This record gives sequence, C-alpha cells and structure tokens, in this order.
Amino acid sequence: MDKQNETRHSSPPKLMVSWIIKLDMFLHMVVAAVLVLACFAIIWFAFKSLIPLSRESVIQVINDMLLILIILELLWTVIRFLKKKKFLLGPYISIGIIAAVRRILLIEAQTSSMKHVPVEKLYEIGLSALVVLVLIVSYYISYKTPDEE
Repeated sequence: MDKQNETRHSSPPKLMVSWIIKLDMFLHMVVAAVLVLACFAIIWFAFKSLIPLSRESVIQVINDMLLILIILELLWTVIRFLKKKKFLLGPYISIGIIAAVRRILLIEAQTSSMKHVPVEKLYEIGLSALVVLVLIVSYYISYKTPDEE
C-alpha cells in the first residue's frame, strides 16, 4: 500500500501540468508580442536617426536592420514552438551567422574612415569571420544529418 501511495504522490496532478503548459504558451505569446513591438520601435528610431543624413546615421540604420533580422529569426522560433512544430537547429545557427556578420559590418563601417585601424578591431573581425565559418559548417552538418525521432 505504501508503494502505491508513493507512486500516486510522486507525479504532479494533471490539472497542475495543464495549467503550467497554458502558462508557458501564454508567456511565449507575450514574448512574441514584445519581439514584434521591439521591431517596430527599432524601425521607428532607425528612420528617426537618419535625420540629418550622414555616414554614421546610414551605418546605424544598417546595424538596426540587421538587429531586426535577428529579432525576426527569434520570433519565427517562438512561432514554430507555438504551432508545436519540432525543434530545428537551423534558425539558431542563422541567428548566430547574422549576428557575426552584423558585427563585422559594424566594425568595418566604424574603422573605414580611420587612418590607422587598431589591431584589436582586426582581431575582432577575424574572430567574427571564424565564427561565421564554424556556424556555416555546423549548419551544413546539421542539414546533412538525418532526423531521428
């Protein structure tokens, strides 16, 4: 009798599990809404920063647009979860690639008008390029690996 009681009390009640799943879905929807609002805010401030038009403002807009791409990739990941689709590694790898390329472009844009580029910036560009290459290889491997369920 003790073992039966112990087994009955060790698993959470179905109502509690159901409530936690509903709470999880709600929080994912809140995150999705916040990501959409963040995209609109970034677009708004990006276009606002174009006045007055300057080289720096254009660089900032490009940086902001790449940030929006990262946010949209995250949003699609949340949407896939809400649609109860299977987990995919590809979107996370593409987020990493976009982020690394964004960093390379930003550093290049910031240092293009300098007469002497600091060595640290060159190291950072090289490291970001290496990250892109590793992520591309990772994407290729994950794409070629058969799905196991």
